[in-house]
Amino acid sequence: MTDGITPDDAERHRRKMAKRREVQQAKVARATREKGLLMVHTGNGKGKSTAAFGLILRAVGHGLRVGLVQFIKGTWPTGEQEALKRLYDLVDHRVMGEGFTWDTQDLERDMKAARAAWDTALAMMADPAYGLVVLDELNVALRYGYLPVEEVVAALAARRDGLHVLVTGRNAKPELVGAADLVTEMTAVKHPFQAGIKAQKGIEF
Repeated sequence: MTDGITPDDAERHRRKMAKRREVQQAKVARATREKGLLMVHTGNGKGKSTAAFGLILRAVGHGLRVGLVQFIKGTWPTGEQEALKRLYDLVDHRVMGEGFTWDTQDLERDMKAARAAWDTALAMMADPAYGLVVLDELNVALRYGYLPVEEVVAALAARRDGLHVLVTGRNAKPELVGAADLVTEMTAVKHPFQAGIKAQKGIEF
């Protein structure tokens, strides 16, 4: 056997994997419903928006039209902006934020920008052409009170059948987490910024 693996080792592994397969197949057999999902990426770790762009790529690969509204980001040119231009026939990308909240320092301006972005999101969610709508950094707008959480959660809950919606950003509101079908929390373990390494092209933006 390879690298000291004995026949007994191989047989134990085979039985273990066979049992694992049986459990997984049973779970798959029980999952028979299809529905549009409300998904949330939150937490203090890096990767919430990055994972959202991965989901966009997957959806586009299946021919779904995607609407992307970015609520906070907006002042830096990003790699994803350039990449999505190449998918213009399947992705409608709206950058509607005014940049980092600590840069604007203008509550009224930030609230107007969030309202305009939310109106765009509502129009996308109502349009049957879209199979997935991504609301990037909406959690941040909700955290700072730029939009009423009750209004947003009610609209998301009442979305049309079959529409998938993904909301990203730190500090997701409990009301949104409760309404969601899928919630992923990115945990911060280590980040280069803590070691004085600046944000770099192709990694952070």
